[in-house]
Amino acid sequence: MRILIVGAGATGAYFGTRLAAARRDVTFLVHEKRAQFLAQRGLRITGTDPELRIEPKLLTAGQLQETFDVVVLTVKASALAAAIVDLAPAVGPDTVIIPFLNGLGHMDALGAAFGAEKVLGSVVHLVGTINAEGDIQVRDPISRWTIGEQNGGEMGELSPRVQALLAEITVPGITAVAVANGIAIMWEKWVFIVTAATATCLMRGPVGDIVQCPGGSDFVGAVLAEASAMSAAAGFPVSAAELAGSLSFLTAPGSLFTSSLYRDVTAGLPHEGEHIVGDFVRRAQELGVDTPLLNLALLQLRVHDAGMARRSL
Repeated sequence: MRILIVGAGATGAYFGTRLAAARRDVTFLVHEKRAQFLAQRGLRITGTDPELRIEPKLLTAGQLQETFDVVVLTVKASALAAAIVDLAPAVGPDTVIIPFLNGLGHMDALGAAFGAEKVLGSVVHLVGTINAEGDIQVRDPISRWTIGEQNGGEMGELSPRVQALLAEITVPGITAVAVANGIAIMWEKWVFIVTAATATCLMRGPVGDIVQCPGGSDFVGAVLAEASAMSAAAGFPVSAAELAGSLSFLTAPGSLFTSSLYRDVTAGLPHEGEHIVGDFVRRAQELGVDTPLLNLALLQLRVHDAGMARRSL
């Protein structure tokens, strides 16, 4: 399979590097400046044993003139519209598109642009970042990639193309998982990240600081209950075991965990608040699900953005 990785941030670069190191046919589609940097330095993963470095095959949008079997979309939501334009020449009649974005709004955009039948449901779990030297620094050994059809069978059967893709992405450094229903796992992750984002953004701190205060654990549980009620109303209930695991993680004493949304907001960086929290709240309102804590977090994010915009004038 010929695989095009759109974007080479921490997540896209990690999974693309792992695939390329396992002799998969991988090309990265990146902006000109990033292409120049990677052509000189290569892609390197640190924080693993052993560390890994490759010389990536690179393309920029102006150079993309051929189709690929698989397009893996790893940009942030703010870059989605531009990425759809850039990657369009890579999409042929049989191309499969696998997005790494959080939430679900991008599925509608990709379906409108290329046809929903081309787009798989997908979730990735990776704790990593790009460090000051431009390398991918892994902070936790987990690196899971789950894929599945949007309208998978209820009996758990996997489509032939998902089975073929599973074999292709099963390489050292990646725990590859295939499920019958890819949208269900996307809702499952969305509930978790909305809960984490709401809790840490509203309380302005890591989960360990939240739960050490009276009422902190109850607050996190209430946020999770709102998010899971919304998912259930949308037709994708999260299992009791998954909810228990999320609650345990998000109420761990002493934990320094914060959501990536919180880290972006506190650093004054562009963030995915509207894509992650805003779209979730919008869908809740359409379904008549009451989400007061999520609404409050969204208001806080919008007030923050208004202040950032005013100060930039």
